[in-house]
Amino acid sequence: MSVSTQSPAMSRLLLLSPVVLTLLALIAIPLGIMGYISLLPRNLYGGVDWQADWQLQSYVKLFFQEGFDGELELNWVYAQALLRSVAQAGGTTLLCFVFGFPVALWMTGLAPRQRSLMVLLITIPFWTNLLIRNYAWLIILREQGWIAQSINALLPQAGGITLLYNDFAVSVGLVYSFLPFMILPIYSTLEKLDWRLVEAAYDLGANRWKALRRVILPLSMPGVIAGALLVFVPSLGAFITPAILGGGKTLMIGNLIQQQFGTARNWPLGSSLSFLLLGILMLALVLYALYSRKTAKTIRRGAAA
Repeated sequence: MSVSTQSPAMSRLLLLSPVVLTLLALIAIPLGIMGYISLLPRNLYGGVDWQADWQLQSYVKLFFQEGFDGELELNWVYAQALLRSVAQAGGTTLLCFVFGFPVALWMTGLAPRQRSLMVLLITIPFWTNLLIRNYAWLIILREQGWIAQSINALLPQAGGITLLYNDFAVSVGLVYSFLPFMILPIYSTLEKLDWRLVEAAYDLGANRWKALRRVILPLSMPGVIAGALLVFVPSLGAFITPAILGGGKTLMIGNLIQQQFGTARNWPLGSSLSFLLLGILMLALVLYALYSRKTAKTIRRGAAA
């Protein structure tokens, strides 16, 4: 009696089937529905006209608008929101690196037990909902808050400094929200660093700044880039922090998407904005993949030499 055995390819397919089905149900199918909606016109009373033919009207509206003479004119509203979002996300990423890298470097010099404690303290904010944390900053940065009152008491000639409902407040909220995403990847990379290379740099005459710039920072770049992606991607599409701390005065692409699916009820335009944002994020991931491949090739060549 012969026992039939499955081929290795069939076994791998069966093992991967739960993951594939989950990705289809949670990612591929929703993206397909959103892509289909973006190709349909808006209904007269909002929503989607499901009976209409496919068209690119919603994508055209991202960059052009119809003038009084019926001709298409450039529409800078969405472009400005997109540029503001990219600038805000880039600034958030840079600030997270400036504040996060020294913390991660300092953590590597602690005892193992203290390192575990610091990792716990860094992850504690994630135990609280993001909405509550943003409302906490709303209380801290308001005019009656202790920060604004202290600054105005020290600088009475400034005429009253407003810390809330501007780009500064949004930057504070984004940096606070995503700073752990920068610290932890850099710490994970620095923890595995061979510190004998730093000692060798000292023996060759390097001071602390040169050792940091020529040895530690280049070797920590995988963690820095991973942290930058983890900060830049959610910052680019953030809408809770700009809505609460920006007070509607700082309009970002995430707020525009939320408005189109909410009050404006223009689902095709919201879907096209979402795909535009997705395209930018995919471009960032592709650039990261190309950098990782180039770095891996360089490491293999060095090992072979």
